[in-house]
Amino acid sequence: MNMKGTDHKLERQVEVLRLITPTVEKMMNRHVEKRKLWFSSDFLPSNEKSSPEDDRILTEARKHAQTIPDSVRASLVMNTITEEGLPHFHRFIAFHLGDEPVWRRWNFMWTAEEDRHGNVLRDYIRDTRLFDFRKVEQLQYDFIEAGFDPFDTRSPYQTLVYTSLQERATQVAHRNTGKQVGDREPLLNKILARIASEEALHYNFYRRAFREVLACDPNLALEAILKVMPSLNMPGIRMPGFRPMAELIRRTRIYGLWEYKDIVEEAISYWQIEVMKNLNDLGHKAQDTIMELPRRIQTAAEHLERRSTQKAFSLDVIYNRIMEF
Repeated sequence: MNMKGTDHKLERQVEVLRLITPTVEKMMNRHVEKRKLWFSSDFLPSNEKSSPEDDRILTEARKHAQTIPDSVRASLVMNTITEEGLPHFHRFIAFHLGDEPVWRRWNFMWTAEEDRHGNVLRDYIRDTRLFDFRKVEQLQYDFIEAGFDPFDTRSPYQTLVYTSLQERATQVAHRNTGKQVGDREPLLNKILARIASEEALHYNFYRRAFREVLACDPNLALEAILKVMPSLNMPGIRMPGFRPMAELIRRTRIYGLWEYKDIVEEAISYWQIEVMKNLNDLGHKAQDTIMELPRRIQTAAEHLERRSTQKAFSLDVIYNRIMEF
């Protein structure tokens, strides 16, 4: 590895992050204006002195939750454990985006907002008795202990690409899980919609920040996209049992390659990759390859579907009940 070249690239990325600081500060201010703070207790009563209405809410939630199909429960536990991996993500952003005041402030604020996602989902699945809860806790412990960082070296640009795509993917997963819950459990549907709407705000922040990077340093920014976008490793990949759960969720059309293709197309369009000008040879090659990615992802999705036959799934968090898809 050319360490001097690597050091130069990092120095350039850090410099650009400083250059876009005024815009990022304005983005944060707009973000604060748009957000609506909420907490788990707004959805799930938890006070010592509960009212008859509080008791009714919890009784109804537990009753309705029992109608949720096991395949949707698999998505719910995956989403919950992923959200509960917040220590990984706080460290990830702090390390890669650095300790400049604007990014430090964003990371703390983002972490506080994201913390409520795991809180409300954990409270919900505990209060409604949807799973073998000790197995859920073991999953969470193992996930936290395993660690997570998708990159070998520090890369602010790749981090902004990754967070843009990952926040959108998380939003889609929560939204589609809510769609499959539907009217059978209105409280959970409401919780998932609230989380998804906040993931959308975070997604908009990261993709706008990276749009500023593209304007300042297009060639190196395109290189970062090319390193991240072809194969996005979701944070839960270090989770025990991740692959069978992910396959089940793909087969139920909650989240998989088809959904990721849409995310990639959306990002390419928003960042206006196709019409970027004044690129060097490496930039042009990266641009051409990036524009081909949706077709390649579609080909992979079609190939995966052709190879897929009905399969039985069994998850210990759902008492090893058999699901066939």
